[in-house]
Amino acid sequence: QVHLVESGGDSVQAGGSLRLSCASSRDISGSFCMAWFRQAPGQEREEVARIDSDRNTRYADSVKGRFTISKDNTKNTLHLQMNSLKPEDTATYYCAADFCANVRWYDEYKFWGQGTQVTVSS
Repeated sequence: QVHLVESGGDSVQAGGSLRLSCASSRDISGSFCMAWFRQAPGQEREEVARIDSDRNTRYADSVKGRFTISKDNTKNTLHLQMNSLKPEDTATYYCAADFCANVRWYDEYKFWGQGTQVTVSS
């Protein structure tokens, strides 16, 4: 079992920045893939960004150039730096993780955090 705990959510004005963090109970180095998802009220959950064991990254078109995903293996922590925030970025942000082999096969993540709220006002 892997426990993930997100932090860093807050209320900010449009154009502002936030840095989300996700602390893992497991060593995230090695063949462990991680991602950030978000879900706004009444909307489906969407993947925001992902990072694999080689630090290759992928972003949703809506956040490219504004968000940066990174991980600190020494602290077993995943980050999401969010700049130029827009009201449409308002959502609950979730950290997800799984072994990369599972992600490649099923494109799903087994382990999830409880979420952290990000609210962007205009």
